[in-house]
Amino acid sequence: MEYVSRVPRPPLDGLIDDLYYLAGAPPYARLTLPPMPAALLIVNLGAPFRIRAGTDIETAEYADGCVVTMPTRALEFGYPLRTRSVGVHFKPWGLAPFLPMPAAELRDQPVTVEQVWGPTVAELRDRLAAADGPHEMLTLLEQELMRRLHETAGLGLVRHTSHVIAATTGGVAIGDLSAAAGVSSTHLAQRFKELIGVTPKRLARTYRFAATVFAINPAGPIDWGELAGGAGYFDQAHFGHEFRAFTGLTPTRYIEVRRRFLREHPGHVLDSWPLPAD
Repeated sequence: MEYVSRVPRPPLDGLIDDLYYLAGAPPYARLTLPPMPAALLIVNLGAPFRIRAGTDIETAEYADGCVVTMPTRALEFGYPLRTRSVGVHFKPWGLAPFLPMPAAELRDQPVTVEQVWGPTVAELRDRLAAADGPHEMLTLLEQELMRRLHETAGLGLVRHTSHVIAATTGGVAIGDLSAAAGVSSTHLAQRFKELIGVTPKRLARTYRFAATVFAINPAGPIDWGELAGGAGYFDQAHFGHEFRAFTGLTPTRYIEVRRRFLREHPGHVLDSWPLPAD
C-alpha cells in the first residue's frame, strides 16, 4: 500500500495530527481498529468500504467516506480489494470546529461525510480524484479544512485540559483538572462531551490504554504484571478488563493477532495499530 502523510500548517496543526493519503490492496479484508485518543475523517475515492461499530450494531456501508469522533470501542473496517482515500487524523478535540452538531451525538456512530458537510462533499471528491498525485490531494484537503474552520466555544478549555491528560498519559486526577481550570467537574465534563464526545475520565482511560499498548514489544517476552503496574493499573485483572473493553480481546490473544500481522506483513504501513479481523 502507498501511504503519504504530513502535518498541516497553523492553525490546523493545533487540531490535527496529520493529513494522509492511502491507496492499494489492504493487508486483510477486515481490520479492527482499537480506540485511540483521536478522531477521524476519511474522504473515500474508491469503492465503498464498510464499518461495524460494535457487535450490537449492524455493519454500514460508506461510499463518500466517514466521520468518526473519538471512539470508546473497537471499529471493524471492511475493505474492497483495492482502496483509495485521503483523510485526517484529528487530535481528540480537533474535529469539533468542523462539526455542525455536538460530538456526543456521533459517539460510536460513524456517519458519512455528507451527513456532516452536506452535498458539496461530492464536488470535493471530484477535485481530489482529479488531483495530480497525493501531495496535491493533501493540499486540496487542507484548503477545504481551512475554509470550513469555525470558532468553537469552550475549545481552549478542552484543548488545554486534554494536553494535561495527554502529558500524564491519563494519570492525572480529574478533580485536579477542573480545579486548575477554575470550573466545576460537571461543566468540564459537559464541554468534553460536546467537543470530544466523551468525558475527561474516558479520555484519560484511552490515553493510558494507548500508551500501554504502544509500549508492548510483540517480538519479545512480555511480563504482563510489570506492564500493568507500570501503566498505573490496580492489578493485572484490572488491566485485562480494560484490554477486553477496548479491543474485545484478552492481552494474550491481542499479542497473538499482532504477531500474526507482523509475521504475514512485515514492515507494512499499517502495522502499528490495526489488527486483522479475519
